[in-house]
Amino acid sequence: MNLPRMWRRSPRATTTALTVLATLASVALSTATATAAAPASAPAAPAKGVSYHGYHVRVPGNWPVIDLAAHPDTCVRFDQHAVYLGHPTDAGQASCPAGLVGRSDALLIEPLDAQSRPLVDRYTRVAPHGSAKAPATSGAGAPTGRIREAVPAAGVLVTSVGTDQAAAQTVLDSATLDTQAQAAPLSATAAVTAEAATTVAAQPGTYTGLGFDPCAAPSNAQMSAWSASPFHAIGVYISGISAACAQPNLTSSWVQTQTSAGWHIIPIHVGLQAPCTTFSHRVSATLSTAASQGHSEAQQAIAAAAALGLPTGSVLYNDMEAYDQTDSSCSNAVMTFLSAWTDELHANGYLSGVYSSAGSGMADLAGEYSTGTYTMPDHIWFARWNGLADTDATPYVPAADWADHQRIHQLSGDTDETWGGVTINIDRDYLDVDGGPFTGVCTAGIDFSLYSTIASGASGSLVSAAQCQLQRQGYFSGTVDGVFGSSTTSAVQAFQSAKALPVTGTVDAHTWTALLSAGTKPTLQSGATGVDVMRLQRALIAARGQTLDIDGDFGPATTTAVKAYQTSQGLTSDGIVGNLTWTALQAGK
Repeated sequence: MNLPRMWRRSPRATTTALTVLATLASVALSTATATAAAPASAPAAPAKGVSYHGYHVRVPGNWPVIDLAAHPDTCVRFDQHAVYLGHPTDAGQASCPAGLVGRSDALLIEPLDAQSRPLVDRYTRVAPHGSAKAPATSGAGAPTGRIREAVPAAGVLVTSVGTDQAAAQTVLDSATLDTQAQAAPLSATAAVTAEAATTVAAQPGTYTGLGFDPCAAPSNAQMSAWSASPFHAIGVYISGISAACAQPNLTSSWVQTQTSAGWHIIPIHVGLQAPCTTFSHRVSATLSTAASQGHSEAQQAIAAAAALGLPTGSVLYNDMEAYDQTDSSCSNAVMTFLSAWTDELHANGYLSGVYSSAGSGMADLAGEYSTGTYTMPDHIWFARWNGLADTDATPYVPAADWADHQRIHQLSGDTDETWGGVTINIDRDYLDVDGGPFTGVCTAGIDFSLYSTIASGASGSLVSAAQCQLQRQGYFSGTVDGVFGSSTTSAVQAFQSAKALPVTGTVDAHTWTALLSAGTKPTLQSGATGVDVMRLQRALIAARGQTLDIDGDFGPATTTAVKAYQTSQGLTSDGIVGNLTWTALQAGK
């Protein structure tokens, strides 16, 4: 289907886009997805009762109820309204379209047994003895858009997934038990085991070859069957409000088993989407909010990765579906969001990856690769369905960018492939990746109480910090060794020229200020916290030599320092760091 420019999406999003268009064109769903509910915008239907194993709950009357025991080939998907009863099956989840992205509201009620207990984590609410309802105040910190309740009195595990938390809570609050309820134990050992840290290497590690990404992680048996395939890497959705498929197999034990078997894991977070798309959950067009969202989304991904035993040093990939790249405000918001995503991952020891279409997200990232305005991801994963097993993204991404084993190419998809007698719907990928270090990623310390002038011939930690900042912004490609040699001098001169500073090759207060403040321009004021505040604090120390803790806390001392700097630059001395204050700092003033 040829879609208009604003609707043209990456291949991964094709199914989602067609789902949206289907509601507009009144297209009937195929028999494989005949259980789909009306769109979320449909008028609310009267509630109806649903019973399973003696557990009763009331849901909207237009939600279909699907018995997975009677229909084992059903894909348990959360992008459409439904109530699913029973365990998702391997065959059913393997049939899920690989490109599903986005969520509606849905409910999964399954037996609380050996199969589901590994899904019980520290965020799972537990109903008291003899009760059908868990305290709504428990389970704090759960993944966005998910409420999971264990009801031992009925022997069920209930997972509510969706976009309306209040409505979901109303459904769960309607729960009652009857005489058919049969208790099942909630094994504390199982819950602990599900979250136990496993010893795996940083993922996806070093690998060149084919991979695939399905909507749901296959079972251990399915993965074993696919060991005879040409694929040795698998993309797995670990977190995000826009993740559309149930993940009954995805546990730390699964990660341990697959990495031990030689599989490379590509961890995917699919959360907020571009503001110019039609997804339910979007990045804000307000840049300061977009930056905050980027940090928050990264924190969600980090928590999910840690729970699965994926260690620091792993690359976590943000799935940013295609958007209208001709909309500059949309592009700016996406770049701000992804820059903050990367900053937060780096601050917590993870590497950053970004998935998007070659013609939107990748083109925008490539356009900013050397500007220093945004922090670039360490890996790129571009959707370009040309069927070629390579990492060539030209003309969208120059060959010289992300050239050090930092690319994944999604080359085809939404297709059924069968290996070892097991059929899975997949997108096909080609990887050329390793764990770095990469240009732009530096582990040298950059926090100092004073940023003194350094020049050719100098050595030590301050030189390493300058090299690190120059590397992050694409000006220095040498080794961060703390030695101020000719390559460092050349990098400093190139940076100074780009920032309209005197081209001396010496890192003075002006150059330090511009280096340390480079990045996005979020609005910050008293009470703000995080890596952007730390960036501000470093720049203020460099600019005025002020005594200031680099602690990421915008408290009274930082407010005072900001006001003093604003006064020195003839700006309104209000202690609020907005575009004008950032612009002055980034100009080295």
